[in-house]
Amino acid sequence: MEKRFLTPGETVQAIVDNARRLSTQSLSRTVVLSLLAGFYIGFGAQLATVVTQDAAPIVGVGISRLLGGSVFSIGLMLVVVCGAELFTGNSLLAKAALHGQISWWQLAANWLVVILGNLAGSLFFAWLMFRSNLWQSGHLADHAIAIARDKSTLPFDVALVRGILCNWLVCLAVFMATAARDISGKVLACYIPIMTFVASGFEHSVANMYFIPTGLLLAGRLGVSDPGLTWGSFFFDNLLPVTLGNILGGVVFVSFAYWYIHLRGQRPAAS
Repeated sequence: MEKRFLTPGETVQAIVDNARRLSTQSLSRTVVLSLLAGFYIGFGAQLATVVTQDAAPIVGVGISRLLGGSVFSIGLMLVVVCGAELFTGNSLLAKAALHGQISWWQLAANWLVVILGNLAGSLFFAWLMFRSNLWQSGHLADHAIAIARDKSTLPFDVALVRGILCNWLVCLAVFMATAARDISGKVLACYIPIMTFVASGFEHSVANMYFIPTGLLLAGRLGVSDPGLTWGSFFFDNLLPVTLGNILGGVVFVSFAYWYIHLRGQRPAAS
């Protein structure tokens, strides 16, 4: 009977083996897959905004966050099951660099292309939602602007730490989804850690590439002026520290930890 899941050691090896594609995958393929990931995370982020816009007064803040995290997880489910290149999840590819299967240069080049593709996809999706006129006014628009403002005004160190905690969970979700051998297992593996990070209030760089530009576009339409909510604050006060935190969380606490446990001292398999 076919195994229903891989052991942790087998999962680490599967991730390392999968990373070898970086040496053969075309740039155009990587770009398209990274654009798709930006769209998919955007779907989850916009749904979380809709669901939480008026839930807190009815069910309480904690349950509202739980609901938001539950629906946001659809983003990673689409990435994992349908296939896409997500910058935060690609922190796991550091395992392959640590094991000598790919170079650190190849890893850095992949990260650069993927994060730019994720950004372009997220910005385009934010523009599509803006042009849909579903959020042009009212409580939903105010809620989207408030989310963007709260994220843009975080202190640098706070955003950094929240980014570490977020991608620790995101990479564990991808790790578990890799271990799962069927669709239901992969979906459940995505749901629990992603729900946890959203409900906890951690910061995800690619999600913020959607959340904050959406708030900025709506604020411009409604004439809302806020010195804490600008394109500069988006890039330098949130995206920069959160991205650095996401890298640290994924590389140190997941990639390095499991490489050390399962692969350190082993010779890389022949390509």
